[in-house]
Amino acid sequence: MGGENFIGEYIFSYQVSGSLEVSDGINKVEFKAGDFRLSLRNKLAKYIKQPGITEKYESLSVFIDQETLRNISLEYHLQAIPTFADRPVLLLNQHPLYKNFFDSLSPFLSASAPGSDDLINLKLKEAVLTLLKVQPELKDVLFDFTDPHKIDLKAYMEQHYKFNLTMQHFAYMTGRSVSSFKRDFDQDFGTSPGKWLLNRRLKEAFYLLKEKGKAPSDVYVETGFEDISHFSRAFKKEYGFPPSKIYDKLNSATFQKLNSIL
Repeated sequence: MGGENFIGEYIFSYQVSGSLEVSDGINKVEFKAGDFRLSLRNKLAKYIKQPGITEKYESLSVFIDQETLRNISLEYHLQAIPTFADRPVLLLNQHPLYKNFFDSLSPFLSASAPGSDDLINLKLKEAVLTLLKVQPELKDVLFDFTDPHKIDLKAYMEQHYKFNLTMQHFAYMTGRSVSSFKRDFDQDFGTSPGKWLLNRRLKEAFYLLKEKGKAPSDVYVETGFEDISHFSRAFKKEYGFPPSKIYDKLNSATFQKLNSIL
């Protein structure tokens, strides 16, 4: 299965079985069984979850909220030197302390798991301290409580236009209010965000259909459309024919070519 996420909190994860492929719109990274990862706050990511040959897909994750981090920051006098991390998910070092931490979570996973908030808060604190013990440099990531800074709008939109986000999310992620986002967008692109996004997604969809031979059912998801009906209507309005026409024509040509070879 695949999808996309706006990562609102830090997530400390262990890949038990299967694999996870994560993309930020340009770069892809695969996390295999036995890997540890840290998903970063205020990031966008597309993902594909793949089971193993004989095993189901399974991962174990701990969501680390901002209140927990602020309390630890105050208790241990930890402050970040803000650093820019461009990847939405980091591959962590292999270390027995990480494995020991996730093994210690097994009592919390059963149907009769302890429901004490105090115990859960202790495990969250342990997760953070374990990360800092193994990789102290994560201090500058975990304890950066600032909101996204104003960044280059053109570069960000070209990288993330395939994500199906609201205007509010795009504005927040680029460090702007909605009104300043719209104003800056008009200055940079000469059109509204909605029109540009639709046009850019349709161009990419046409390329994926014609040059890559992908099916419309895959293309609409990959290019950020809400559903295949919306994608088909918008595509036909732009190009005068439905996306299935390209796909059917390519398949017919391939079939004829195979017949001639055989």
